[in-house]
Amino acid sequence: MKLVLALLSLLALAACNTMNSGSPMAQPVAQQSSDSDVRNRARVHTELGYAYYEAKRMNQALDEARVSIGIDGGYALAYNLLGLVYMDLRENAAAENSFQQALQLAPGDPDISNNYGWFLCQTRREVQSLNYFQTAAKNPLYSSPAVALTNAAMCAEKIGDTKSADETLSRAVLVDPTNPRVLFLAADMAYQRGRFGEAKRRLSDLNRVAPLSAETVWLGLRIARKQADRNEEARYVALMRQRFSESAEFKKLSQGQYE
Repeated sequence: MKLVLALLSLLALAACNTMNSGSPMAQPVAQQSSDSDVRNRARVHTELGYAYYEAKRMNQALDEARVSIGIDGGYALAYNLLGLVYMDLRENAAAENSFQQALQLAPGDPDISNNYGWFLCQTRREVQSLNYFQTAAKNPLYSSPAVALTNAAMCAEKIGDTKSADETLSRAVLVDPTNPRVLFLAADMAYQRGRFGEAKRRLSDLNRVAPLSAETVWLGLRIARKQADRNEEARYVALMRQRFSESAEFKKLSQGQYE
């Protein structure tokens, strides 16, 4: 909510600047900077839309994306936002069109490439999605290549390409060794492969950088069970009862559903 309010303040400031530029004294400056003013207004509306998107307020996010495009029809990130919102709303045709327009305006943009790759993965085009994840991950300006690599690993796993999934996820860990999502997936994937020692190490790394959750405790419990480490298993069982007794994982424990 604070982010939304801050962006609304920026939007008001941008509007004031535009109004002030209408005075005779300001006209020469306004003419020189009109393009940047338009882009700035579109950017603020798009950022506000992203804040609404993160808050799961999809109608408002959609409205802000449309306003941004109305201001600046060449702003790729506004189309990217449209794609994300439509994807969340399961309007796949509109999502695809929006992502493609975004990529036409900004070919190779890593955020857009990653998002479109995820859309393709979720619409059963996993093989095609991998190219977009790799494009994002290879971009030296991308601030979070581990995200794209992790998404690529998950999509490779979906189509049964375990070798590619393992290799790509290992790259993600090297790129961002303290990323909780990456470490959890690495631990879980190692567990699924029967590499319980590796799974335990990955989980230990995760527990050093992130708070315990029902998901991580449940994974630790099952690793200990596979390794016949009864003391460790009992410790995790106690944690589940004490801290996560309302979770779906605790229900599985109560029913003896370990897999």
